[in-house]
Amino acid sequence: NVENGQPYIEVEAMKMIIPIKATESGKITHNLSPGSVISAGDLLASLELKDPSKVKKIGTFDGVLDIDETAVEMSPSTAVSNILAGFKLDSESVAAAALDSVSDAAEAADLIVGAINEFYRVESQFDGQIADDVVRSMTKANEETLDVVISENQAHQSLKTRSQLILAMIRQLANFQGRFGAGIPDSVLEALDTLSGLKGKEYGEIILAAEETVRASKIPSFEVRRADLRSKLTDSETDLIELSKSSTLSAGVDLLTNLFDDEDESVQTAALETYMRRVYRTYEVPELNVESVDGGLSCSFSFEFSDVPSADRVTRNGFFSTIQSSSDFASELPAVISAFGSKLSGESTAQTNVMTVRIASGETTAEELESAMIANKDKLNMLGIRTVTVLQTRGQSDPYYFSFPSCDGFKEDPLRRGMRPTFHHLLELGRLTDNYALERIKAVGRNVQIYVGSEKTARRNAAQVVFVRGITHTPGLTTMSGARRTLLQGLDELERAQSNSKVISQSSSRIYLHSLPEVEGSSPEEIAKEFDGVIDALKSRLAKRLLKLRVDEIEAKVRVQSTDADGNHMVVPVRLVASSMGGEWLKTSAFIERPDPVTGVTREFCVIGEDNAVCMLDPYDGANVIQTKRSIARRVGSTYAYDFLGLLEVGLIQEWENYMSDVSGVSIPSNLFEAQELIEGEDGELVRGKREIGTNKVGMVAWVAKMKTPEYPKGREVVFISNDVTVQSGSFGVAEDEVFFKASKYARENKLPRVYIACNSGARIGLVDDLKPKFNIKFIDEASPSKGFEYLYLTDEVYNSLPEGSVNVEKCPEGWAIKDIIGTTEGIGVENLQGSGKIAGETSKAYDEIFTLSYVTGRSVGIGAYLVRLGQRIIQMKQGPMLLTGYGALNKLLGRDVYNSQDQLGGPQVMYPNGCTHEVVDDDQQGVASIIQWLSFVPETTDSPPAVRESADPVNRAVEWKPTPTPYDPRLMQSGTDDAPGFFDKGSYKEYLAGWGKSVVIGRGRLGGIPMGAISVETRLVEKIIPADPADPNSREAVLPQAGQVLFPDSSYKVAQALNDFNNEGLPVMIFANWRGFSGGSRDMSGEILKFGSMIVDALKDYDHPIYIYFPPFGELRGGSWVVVDPTINEEKMTMFSDPEARGGILEPAGIVEIKFRLADQLKAMHRIDPQLQMLDAELEACDDTDDSAAIKDQIAAREELLKPVYLQAATEFADLHDKTGRMKAKGVIKEAVPWTESRTYFFYLAKRRIAQDNYVKQLRAADSSLDNNAALDILNGMCSADWEDNAAVLDYYTANDADISAKISEMKVAAIKAKIAELEKELAE
Repeated sequence: NVENGQPYIEVEAMKMIIPIKATESGKITHNLSPGSVISAGDLLASLELKDPSKVKKIGTFDGVLDIDETAVEMSPSTAVSNILAGFKLDSESVAAAALDSVSDAAEAADLIVGAINEFYRVESQFDGQIADDVVRSMTKANEETLDVVISENQAHQSLKTRSQLILAMIRQLANFQGRFGAGIPDSVLEALDTLSGLKGKEYGEIILAAEETVRASKIPSFEVRRADLRSKLTDSETDLIELSKSSTLSAGVDLLTNLFDDEDESVQTAALETYMRRVYRTYEVPELNVESVDGGLSCSFSFEFSDVPSADRVTRNGFFSTIQSSSDFASELPAVISAFGSKLSGESTAQTNVMTVRIASGETTAEELESAMIANKDKLNMLGIRTVTVLQTRGQSDPYYFSFPSCDGFKEDPLRRGMRPTFHHLLELGRLTDNYALERIKAVGRNVQIYVGSEKTARRNAAQVVFVRGITHTPGLTTMSGARRTLLQGLDELERAQSNSKVISQSSSRIYLHSLPEVEGSSPEEIAKEFDGVIDALKSRLAKRLLKLRVDEIEAKVRVQSTDADGNHMVVPVRLVASSMGGEWLKTSAFIERPDPVTGVTREFCVIGEDNAVCMLDPYDGANVIQTKRSIARRVGSTYAYDFLGLLEVGLIQEWENYMSDVSGVSIPSNLFEAQELIEGEDGELVRGKREIGTNKVGMVAWVAKMKTPEYPKGREVVFISNDVTVQSGSFGVAEDEVFFKASKYARENKLPRVYIACNSGARIGLVDDLKPKFNIKFIDEASPSKGFEYLYLTDEVYNSLPEGSVNVEKCPEGWAIKDIIGTTEGIGVENLQGSGKIAGETSKAYDEIFTLSYVTGRSVGIGAYLVRLGQRIIQMKQGPMLLTGYGALNKLLGRDVYNSQDQLGGPQVMYPNGCTHEVVDDDQQGVASIIQWLSFVPETTDSPPAVRESADPVNRAVEWKPTPTPYDPRLMQSGTDDAPGFFDKGSYKEYLAGWGKSVVIGRGRLGGIPMGAISVETRLVEKIIPADPADPNSREAVLPQAGQVLFPDSSYKVAQALNDFNNEGLPVMIFANWRGFSGGSRDMSGEILKFGSMIVDALKDYDHPIYIYFPPFGELRGGSWVVVDPTINEEKMTMFSDPEARGGILEPAGIVEIKFRLADQLKAMHRIDPQLQMLDAELEACDDTDDSAAIKDQIAAREELLKPVYLQAATEFADLHDKTGRMKAKGVIKEAVPWTESRTYFFYLAKRRIAQDNYVKQLRAADSSLDNNAALDILNGMCSADWEDNAAVLDYYTANDADISAKISEMKVAAIKAKIAELEKELAE
């Protein structure tokens, strides 16, 4: 029995025990045994009520609902508005009715433009954004009208219906001219253009439809194009052979077919000749004759492969004929075949000939044509016809093409449908069909075909490849401009293809371009070399798109003009390939091809630059191991681990290009990037080596990369560690932990920067799978298993077959009861947790000793999330959450779908504002660029001086951007603007941790090429946002205002964290101090402001590099905020400076006046200074009459009241004069007064001097351990002949006398050693 409110069961979920209580008293019957795993909706128990009347039973309603039936009437425009607002209606009928209801083109345009703009307005808010962020922004912008937020989200949630409406309207534009007697208005085209700004795949169909409509509207009318082409053909100066090769003819090739019926027979002849020469332009055409037979055009020609030596060429014959009507095709085809046969001499022994049959009028189907072909199959074979192409003209529309190859028994090949006769061969589509099932999707260009290929395999989730194949008639494919233009066209086609619903997100993409113009004046070797440079440049400039579109291979086939052994003209086909199929990202290679003389298909190729390197050119392989791994990595939103090496190389090229755009006279060094993998040797330690990409069995890989950067053009080494998410989802097992630990240790021992690329699923979990089919269960009641069980057991036979030590057991009647399962496989349980602890400790140690940086891509879970935080510095990709628990598990715990994505738990919208993430990037290429940029501020080893690079920004220029007395953006003080440069080198300043502790700005910049950390103060009001908890319906987002120039708990912690980061990076630091104090309210006191403020002192005390505290113009440093940055905290490293217009003191002048210059003191000053008060005081003293005295006192009071404001101002000024730079300098609390305009020059020479000086001090103290910092400086001061206070002069002295100083250090080292020996000898003597 159970009483009301008494627990009847306890549920454990995510380490929490939840008691479930009875809501009424009665008899409980449990449905599940203890230890059962439950899911939502499971019946836990049944309750027989003590008082059955407590519950009312629900019955079935069998009456009639008293609701009036009313018809809903709405106008078509209202229906459109309702659909756009998110209501469900029939989009197609609404669109049609809406356009039927308008009276003219202008009204129709207004309707369509309004609908498109409303659709775009809503969707542009959500496109590419995280839903939570959008809702938060909307809520903030519509605090008083939250209905707007609800309506916008309601509309977006009905995206499918709204998209159908817009698509229906776009389709209605097809007959706009016929319906309204006018072309599509510009306003509609502009509205359609805006839709291309949407990037999400869910908008793909709309974008494609809009682009196609806009593109079609810009094409000249059919009549204009036809007349233009006809005029060229009738021009007596037109060379038809040259016209057939013209790049401007591309859009008019199919238009030529319309001129086959021109009223002028010479135009017909010229059109057909031009058409045939164009289609067969890659062949040698020794003979071509056009004639008119029975009123129909006919053409016979011979052709040969031009890329085969003339001695080996096989002459092929072609024939073009016309059948006037589709209804006569079957009956007239035999005559056409016979006509072709009459032009041939004897039977053909090889299928080498081709035939094209044009149907001048009528409609037909592929099935009807195929039936006719098969009926004449024997005749076709007898004539050696390889392919029959049927060309069906369609008036002003492009013609239909149907192909019937002999290899398929003259059945129609759907793959070639719509292709001109030679297109299939030029695109090498035969190479695709062996391993891929192809489905063609629509392309924009007439010379481009796009196929979605699914690998022919029995595996689940077969690999998908998007093939973009095209030909180009424009020369210059191997030049930078030509290659870039052509590749961009291919990428544009791919971009559109990605919008197709048939293309999956992890598909691979391959681009093939066949350049038809012959290349003159270049050898294959020269072209191959030029291709290498072109691809390197294109990878750099187009890396973002290449990665986004998952381009794994780019092939270009060019035709090089040459001669054969007999001196005859021939073409050498050169294949240029940039492929990631072997592992390296878009690695280039080049081949000379040797085609089959009969088929023209390449059968072997030679690697250019390698002797006797002859291989077979096989059809495109299916997905290899590397491609499969890439697909897995893409599925989780990341990049395959080994591909990051290629991205790093591309990032380096981009860094150099940016550097060279600023600094003249430099060039990119050769061998820019080299990587050696750290592989476990025989002794278990990691050694540098190389192995085939994709052969690793452990899901953790590491490399030592030598990178030639602008700071280190001769190269610097960096250790990269990366999860391989393709090995057991990137989970951490014992083997992975060992690789990580040893690679990190290697970085520490060699004092190298360590970068961790995180994409993982946390610690690996597993079971002893061998035991799963072998154990048995001892049930409490065999007849009723639901009552539970006592134990699991093994039979004697099974137990004896197991390896010793794999289980702990005890004897039971059935055999052996299992007490512990141990297993023989390492890495399935707690041992992984031990390894996780090991690498957590290693990462913490690494942060203290070397530079550590983590990049989160895809996801980082559990120990993976802790590792990146322990490394402190984090770059996070937008789609790379850091998690402890998945959202699905939390939803199960909460019993409802509270969270809908991992991003809500650990995405950038969480980790950036809370200070875990320093920087957020859009994709992996941007992430790699940020890694390289961060490394540019870091010395090559922890013992090295700062990483200085040459700067084009003069160090002696004035700092033109000046802070103002009113609030301003402190970032501009450091970076400047285009018109007014700031403190740091132009373009060098970059902010980090921008989402957290916003009252302080943290960044890194360069001063004359010297890298520096920078801490500045936000002077404007900022907001700290504490988001609502989705799991708590009662929680609300809190917006906490934070005043400028005040240290809060989060910004204090941010300063301390930044100082620790800068210290480990070996950076000198500029602190642009401008604080009025700490926030001391009760909220911030409970928020641990004292603790975090103290951390600033701790960080400064331990800082090992120069720190320059500078008060900018109109800046001030007061009270506790001065205390935590005072140079006495670390006198060896810290120095304080001030602009003459800055202030420093305990309290602000107004506060000091209230305490130390109160009203009484101000009144004394009035009576001492003001002549009228002096006169009234004298009169009052001399007055004996009480009435007169009272009047004088009234006059004095009135005068005092009048003077109070100005004397309060004077008192404030008096107090302010105590806080000025002059007093700070006189009291020795600052080193120097440095005007802001001159600060850049001053601090450059000071920083440069300190770099050299600190290095000498370090050597002196190493030479003589008895020296402290001041003693070492005294030695240098004694040697220096320059003014010790003149930084530039001292720097010049150090530069000119480096040898003398080094000699002095050597002398001191010898003397110190001798003294030590003497001391030891004395001790021995004693």
